[in-house]
Amino acid sequence: MGADIKTLRTRIKSVRSTQQLTKAMGLVASSKIRRATEGMNRTRQYADAVEQVIAMLTGVQECRKSPYMRQTDDQPRTRLIVIAGDRGLAGGYNANIFRLMREYPDAAVVPVGKRSVDRYGGEALSSETVDYTAIRQIAVEQCAAFAAGEYDRLGIVCTRYHSMMSQEATVRWVLPLAVEPTSNNSGAIFEPDERTILDAAVPEYVAGILLAALRESFLCEVAARRTAMDSAGKNAQEMLDGLQLQYNRARQGAITQEITEIVAGS
Repeated sequence: MGADIKTLRTRIKSVRSTQQLTKAMGLVASSKIRRATEGMNRTRQYADAVEQVIAMLTGVQECRKSPYMRQTDDQPRTRLIVIAGDRGLAGGYNANIFRLMREYPDAAVVPVGKRSVDRYGGEALSSETVDYTAIRQIAVEQCAAFAAGEYDRLGIVCTRYHSMMSQEATVRWVLPLAVEPTSNNSGAIFEPDERTILDAAVPEYVAGILLAALRESFLCEVAARRTAMDSAGKNAQEMLDGLQLQYNRARQGAITQEITEIVAGS
């Protein structure tokens, strides 16, 4: 009986320590959500502005000769920029990204984030402390490779934020550029000419989309981590309640046995 009480006491101490850890991680994630939301909203505005410029240019007939608007009828060679979390304990955040990647077994992968680097190789780019210089360098390299015909389409594997409880892994295709049904230049004049401006703007466009995807994915990561830590905390409390009940019963049984032995001895 004494051994059972000691074992239960050790387990209670261990679960309580884990509960404190999950609570602390949940508080840290909560503190980052507001800043991450503001960052996502700012980069969305920037990405939307760049997309509007690209949409105006793709509506011009001359721009359709650009290598960035090259369409392939055959099975396209795909390259994917993968954005995954740098840390664990975020529920299914990373698992959803890697599950989606199974749908593109033949795609060449450009990893962004430590978890995707561990899985696919390459260099890590943190989604929390975003370095725009590094992002633009990735965009320039990928655009140059696309223009040279090394691959036929470029996508960004990221996580779309819907709400605190809902995030979705998705692929956002950025190259080749497509002509939007509502594309028009609204009388805008581009100097020296539309195609030159388009070819110069595409790396900035890809960098802007990648920056927005990084910011949104980071918000999804901290939201998923807070949800996971809240769930872990509740599970730990339920486990503590059960262990405490077992501990109380074991102590009651031990005390009852001692009283019975004392009475019998007297």
